[in-house]
Amino acid sequence: MAHIDVLNLEGKKTGTLELADEVFGGINEDLLWEAVKHYRAAQRAGTHATKNKKLVSGAGKKLWKQKGTGRARVGSIRSPLWRHGGTVHGPQPRSYDYQFPKKKLLGALRSALASKLSDGKLMVVEEFDLGEAKTNAFRKTLGKLGVGKTTLLVDGAKANSNLVLSSRNIAGVELIPGSQVHPYHLLRYETAIFSRPALEKLQDSLKASAPKRKAEVA
Repeated sequence: MAHIDVLNLEGKKTGTLELADEVFGGINEDLLWEAVKHYRAAQRAGTHATKNKKLVSGAGKKLWKQKGTGRARVGSIRSPLWRHGGTVHGPQPRSYDYQFPKKKLLGALRSALASKLSDGKLMVVEEFDLGEAKTNAFRKTLGKLGVGKTTLLVDGAKANSNLVLSSRNIAGVELIPGSQVHPYHLLRYETAIFSRPALEKLQDSLKASAPKRKAEVA
């Protein structure tokens, strides 16, 4: 069973945290790809639209009689065959979201955490206990922790106003609660910093949902 160092906000080790093999034991790249694809599809606005024959401007009057003119028959100036006419089978507003099994999502989250750990980009702090809401002071704190260019902060479900105010104006830093962390977030940011309570709670929920391994036959 693996262990990870727990740091304080000064970057000094204060203890260790035991990591469950059920959560950090392996990486499934196929699941990660599927989870990211689903997340990005759900984020699409889907607001693209074209005007069909009934939406473009122009009268609906028949331009000339059907027969006898020697010209091709035409019913409306809004015909798709004409310039400024309607568009046929063009894109219309829609949702790109689709159903994604919860077991797959949890499996992808376990793989994302294992990948972050194997890359040495997963960090754990005792807690994000900031005395005041100061962006510059928190930027120096991140420097002491030795984070990369982009950082994901994962805290407990309870709102930490000082942390929110201190981190929101730092480029490349995003704060999300532990209950909303997604594999996409872990893969997008170079470094992930969890508070100890947030990682323990997430690990317990992922451990409970992990498929049980078959006992080896002696």
